Amino acid sequence: MERKLNILFVVSESAPYAKTGGLADVAASLPHALAGRGHKVTVVMPYYAAISPELLRTDETPFSMNVWMGDCEEWCLVHPRTINKNLNYYFIDFQKYFFREGYYHDNAMQDYLDNPSRFGFLSQAALYLCKTKQLAVDIVHAHDWQTSAAMAYLKTHHRSCPYLGKAAGVLTIHNIGYQGKYSRESYSYLGFREEDFNPRVFEDYGGINLLKGGIHFADIVNTVSPSYANETLNPAYSHGLDAFLRLKGDRYIGILNGVDYEEWDPAGDALIAKKYTFRNMNGKTVCKKALQKRMNLYQQEHIPIIGMVSRMTEQKGHYQLRECIEAIVNNMQVQFVILGSGDKELEHYFGTLPEKYSGHIGAYIGYDNSLAHQIEAGCDFFLMPSLYEPCGLNQIYSLRYGTLPIVRATGGLDDTVEQYVESDGSGTGFKYYDATPRAIYDTVGWAVSTYYDRREHFNDMQRRAMQQDFSWEESAARYESAYQRALEIANPEK
Repeated sequence: MERKLNILFVVSESAPYAKTGGLADVAASLPHALAGRGHKVTVVMPYYAAISPELLRTDETPFSMNVWMGDCEEWCLVHPRTINKNLNYYFIDFQKYFFREGYYHDNAMQDYLDNPSRFGFLSQAALYLCKTKQLAVDIVHAHDWQTSAAMAYLKTHHRSCPYLGKAAGVLTIHNIGYQGKYSRESYSYLGFREEDFNPRVFEDYGGINLLKGGIHFADIVNTVSPSYANETLNPAYSHGLDAFLRLKGDRYIGILNGVDYEEWDPAGDALIAKKYTFRNMNGKTVCKKALQKRMNLYQQEHIPIIGMVSRMTEQKGHYQLRECIEAIVNNMQVQFVILGSGDKELEHYFGTLPEKYSGHIGAYIGYDNSLAHQIEAGCDFFLMPSLYEPCGLNQIYSLRYGTLPIVRATGGLDDTVEQYVESDGSGTGFKYYDATPRAIYDTVGWAVSTYYDRREHFNDMQRRAMQQDFSWEESAARYESAYQRALEIANPEK
């Protein structure tokens, strides 16, 4: 793409400042990739109470800014942080909305009821920032329900603005299962047009559906893998939005996420016991021993370890895994290391397995970044039994670490893992299709038998997996094409 663009990213989280999932990784890596390709990228996100002041240390001076919502004027503080000549962050400091114990819900996992107001304000504030800083924007790129209101504000509130009037709107859906469904009581504060409270735009069984409204107003809508884009056109995967996605036609596309190999690569990973490459994998054996020691597993090099790093939810397949993991451990020579948190019932179940299967299962309830890296490096297999998976990043990390994925063939898991072919040893992992505990059990058994009985295939697959490339370069180029198409749609006279 020859033309360099001014791109406004509006996000609810971005690593390393705030992270609950893959959105934060994408919101960190994609702006860097685009800035590296010569575009000017501005990222706007909340200044949450949990953000470490050390991460925002800068000589730049915060400034105040007014934001007109539907029925009032709000004032907030904005903290700028320049990353490089092409990449800037602005943190919206509005304590009424963002100085809380959680980003989207409280410690009891209950959504904040004023979430529409909180993230509607963030979306509008990002656009007012362009006016305040006199920043002319070509693309407004919103992410998930939290900032999808930016698509509506762009098209209805700012069309006459000299800085935003020609901008195109792009909305990325990272997980269509989360749509921002709330009661209508915040509609007047949000300031959306009354005529847009209808079933084609924002109205959803009497309440608000922020993601649906964003889909309606965006010039281009994408999700984070081609297979997930196809799946979400089916009612079984769309959570009720398939008809609205079909209305977008060729303006709804899938772009596979990339990964940051500067952080996730065993050749340079400072968090693992010993670095290694596909040419010399001796370090992986050292990492395996270190992981077994840390997780109180039997120190047996010949036993394969299956790792998991995931939110413990129904979507991620943990309830199905619960039905078969004990049979796997009882009937196969294998160890498990599990890292994650989520549903309290699942936390309790998986958290008590190490006591029941001492030396065979290790578990850490919560999140530990160093342990996540050590699991990727020290395990032989990585299990992702997701019922659906928009993209997934851990299976891509696992490939680079020579930790062969065992995945359900859905969404990005299907797009990134090449099925093992027993007749010739090709492939990079093990895939199954039926979302059942039996399918998990059988596929784990297939992988474990390959480890023991077809070791040459296993070793070849490890080296092949480590040479796969899912960096952001190709994905960033696809976003450039999407931006160009969005500009053509938003400005047909050109």
